[in-house]
Amino acid sequence: MEIYGKFANIYDSIMTEVPYDEWLEIILEILKENEINDGIVADIACGSGEMTIRMADKGYDMIGLDMSPAMLERARDKSTGRDILYICQDMKEMEFYGTIRAAICMFDSINYLTEYEDLVQTFKLVNNYLDIEGLWIFDFNTIHKYRMSGEESTIAEDDEDISFIWNDTFYEEDDINEIDITFFVKQENGLYERFNECHIQRGYDLKTMKAAIEESGLVFVKAIDANTKKEADDNSERIIMVARENGKKERYA
Repeated sequence: MEIYGKFANIYDSIMTEVPYDEWLEIILEILKENEINDGIVADIACGSGEMTIRMADKGYDMIGLDMSPAMLERARDKSTGRDILYICQDMKEMEFYGTIRAAICMFDSINYLTEYEDLVQTFKLVNNYLDIEGLWIFDFNTIHKYRMSGEESTIAEDDEDISFIWNDTFYEEDDINEIDITFFVKQENGLYERFNECHIQRGYDLKTMKAAIEESGLVFVKAIDANTKKEADDNSERIIMVARENGKKERYA
């Protein structure tokens, strides 16, 4: 089943409470602390372009990468007047034409990498394309967050134009969270179209993410609790990771 197909057309209407601006402040602070005030930044798994556009408006030369053509179409439609390059690619196979100053990946897109080997592969690619001492900033949902939600939880929203039933099932033996969503979207003729999507994510802990960063060749910098803005720990539900490029300085010395 294709994910973010028809969902792309209503994605922004559903995700109105996502704290993009809060995440933007954290990202900008990290970048400026490391004197990355301009240049090329890639937004990996950029979705509908909400973070990409915000970063472009702050003066960065943005590349938005996503594997969903429908989401990229939405992003392009919203980016009128901005010089943003959008690329349709799987993050595990990403290719850029040159190096970039930083890469970001927000809103638990990394959790869609359900195999540890895919984490390492993706991080290796990021390290390959980063400038010397460039930064890799991403967030992820922790096992603790999924566990706190319980084995199964359901959310239902009933609005005039868009209604949905959102069901999460957490399989703790594999740290897998399955999201089944049924949508009812009002059409021009007044009837409702029903469609379904199933999303599979894997929860990770901080130790595993640090290990993947180290194995990929990157250097771990810090982990931030996205909710408290303090140092992340085992009780954090969403963690923002910061890693630094490693290897190019020695290679070209």
